[in-house]
Amino acid sequence: MSKDIYEYKAGEDWYIAKWGSASPMIYHLGAGEEKLTGIRDCLASLSMMTEGQPSFELVVVKKSSDEKLLQFLVEMLNEHLGRTLKLTYFKGLILISEENRVLWTQVAKEELKLSEVLGQAHVLGETLLIATRNEGKTKEFRALFERLGVKVENLNDYPDLPEVAETGMTFEENARLKAETIARLTGQMVLADDSGLKVDLLGGLPGVWSSRFAGPDASDEENNRKLLHELAVIADLKKRSAQFHTTLVVAAPERESLVVSADWTGYIGFQPQGENGFGYDPLFLVGETGKTAAELTAAEKNQQSHRGQAVKKLMEVFPRWQTTL
Repeated sequence: MSKDIYEYKAGEDWYIAKWGSASPMIYHLGAGEEKLTGIRDCLASLSMMTEGQPSFELVVVKKSSDEKLLQFLVEMLNEHLGRTLKLTYFKGLILISEENRVLWTQVAKEELKLSEVLGQAHVLGETLLIATRNEGKTKEFRALFERLGVKVENLNDYPDLPEVAETGMTFEENARLKAETIARLTGQMVLADDSGLKVDLLGGLPGVWSSRFAGPDASDEENNRKLLHELAVIADLKKRSAQFHTTLVVAAPERESLVVSADWTGYIGFQPQGENGFGYDPLFLVGETGKTAAELTAAEKNQQSHRGQAVKKLMEVFPRWQTTL
């Protein structure tokens, strides 16, 4: 991606924007102009262009929802023009704001009732409590959420809260235990994740036991050494396939929890490589790149990791969950 060309391509969405035109031009391949009416209205409301500033041409190849395209536009405008636009979901509405001013709003779901907007509901505010004391994991979540203007806290900010035992047999069970327990104790909206490494030859292990693979209080280095020991006789990299998995659960008092999951595929290397990340990152070779997760920058990792993918899914489904009482 150059500073003048921006592209997003994932699943049922593909957008390409190029800066340099005299006025904003938007095209939708394979769909009628009515599919872009809301987006055009949004751009007009933002009054994004400043005098002498070139505009862009946007080609929408595929679009599954306005929400994803709007997030792409907001991020592009912030980066290219130095704006501080923020996309927020509130009680069934999509809002774009800047410096505490609402610039544009749109209904996020069909047949939104007035009571859903005016009634009392738990919403994602300026602070999100992450149910973990792991600073490495918190750092990744903070980087993912800061572009949305959301402050991230973790359990280290609440030292009196008890530890929640991860007694579940699945990632979802453990994430639910943490999110729902902390939400009940604090009355806040809480996000919990349970993540781990699944190695195919080991039948999905270490899985939910990833953080304690080498023992209850094992360090990252000890877990990595045990994993290398378990795969020591496997010389063919293709047989060392694995996936990083994460399940995210958002919980709030008296609400049905929201659950999303994602996987990141790759292979287990033969020796640790890289200084970034944590956990099994130095051993996890990303796809066919030859690089481990620990050799990626934080931005590169967040773009493709299991956690980054799960957060993107969360942002897509949150508006509808938000209005479900």
